[in-house]
Amino acid sequence: MSHGADSVKSILYALGANFAIAVAKLMAAMVTGSGSMMAESIHSLADCGNQGLLLFGLKHAKKPPTPEHPLGFGKSIYFWSFIVALMLFSMGGLFSIYEGVHKLRAPEPMTYPWVAVAVLIFSVIAEGASLKGCIAEVNKERAGRSFYRWFRETRQSELLVIFGEDLAALLGLSLALVAVLAAIITGNPVYDAWGSIAIGGLLVVIAFFVGIEVKALLIGQGVEPTLKVKMELFLLEQPEVKRLFNLVSLQMGQDAMVAVKAEMAPQPSDRALVEAINAVEARFKGQFPMVVWLFFEPDIKD
Repeated sequence: MSHGADSVKSILYALGANFAIAVAKLMAAMVTGSGSMMAESIHSLADCGNQGLLLFGLKHAKKPPTPEHPLGFGKSIYFWSFIVALMLFSMGGLFSIYEGVHKLRAPEPMTYPWVAVAVLIFSVIAEGASLKGCIAEVNKERAGRSFYRWFRETRQSELLVIFGEDLAALLGLSLALVAVLAAIITGNPVYDAWGSIAIGGLLVVIAFFVGIEVKALLIGQGVEPTLKVKMELFLLEQPEVKRLFNLVSLQMGQDAMVAVKAEMAPQPSDRALVEAINAVEARFKGQFPMVVWLFFEPDIKD
């Protein structure tokens, strides 16, 4: 996994933007009575909490190994990322749908609707800046891959979640802006209610796909496919390695575990064989510093 991407920087971008947006939207929702604005304010407040959970998860993942957790706590970031996906689904998506349905049943005309428009335009700019910062970090990691392929293959769950959140927020704001403008132009507050429902549906869909990807990491995925190929080629280039039978990996947050089964080139003694394996392991860890645990099994197969 590439370590060029700074996940903490992306989280802090999003946290700063969401806090400013949440305050502005909440004030506008109270002044205007807009259902879309209230849904958006709750969404932004939930996002602030989500970013706090991701920062906590990153800190917890760095705890050193213990006798009960000999491989460390790196995978804990996947747990917190999954919790964030659930919160995005429930507090963000389902609440927005509930708010929209409530407004649909009892539509109320908005007061000071242009306040809502001004706040939404400010929010689009702030969220756009946050997404731009996140994409800059994603670009460091995706290495020429499409965004879809990166989304499916990345092992940085926290960056995946922030990207999903920022994208959902920007699209949701755009929907809210269209809904509020439609309500102003037509004088019909029903458009505002439908805007809230649409925002909720969008959040539920994005949270669902983010959750699927994080679930795969939580269960246990190997390193990214392109990185595994590089590892295999590196081993085959080593003069001590005659054949590579298998390479199994497990991504554990920022770190990785790798198990190798290979046929070694003939050595004059058992001690020389052990030294050859140790030399390959040292070079392998030097080339792939994210590999904290490396288990090497020499074997012979006909």
